[in-house]
Amino acid sequence: MLEHIKLLLGFTDNAKDELLNYIISVTSARLAILLGLSTVPEALSYIVEEVSVVRYNRIASEGLEHHAVEGETQIFYESDFTGYTDDISAWLAAQDDPENGKGRLRFL
Repeated sequence: MLEHIKLLLGFTDNAKDELLNYIISVTSARLAILLGLSTVPEALSYIVEEVSVVRYNRIASEGLEHHAVEGETQIFYESDFTGYTDDISAWLAAQDDPENGKGRLRFL
């Protein structure tokens, strides 16, 4: 995953590896909580990669809702996962779908 993120950011050396690994760790933990799981499933790992790039690019702009300078405007979502809510919902729905054989069993 680290190599994919470095590729997306255009990094060719290891200078930012520690920072990127921390961002990956925090992003993975947050997504796992949103999913109600202890780890992120492989099928959703692309979300961790893409959100990690967004978080890296937003360093020093944390807490800003929007930023405008000479006609250029940047607007930040309240949650970095906002753009992926449909993907997350679809994955969660598929886990509850009895057609895929991965339904939930509840004892009453």
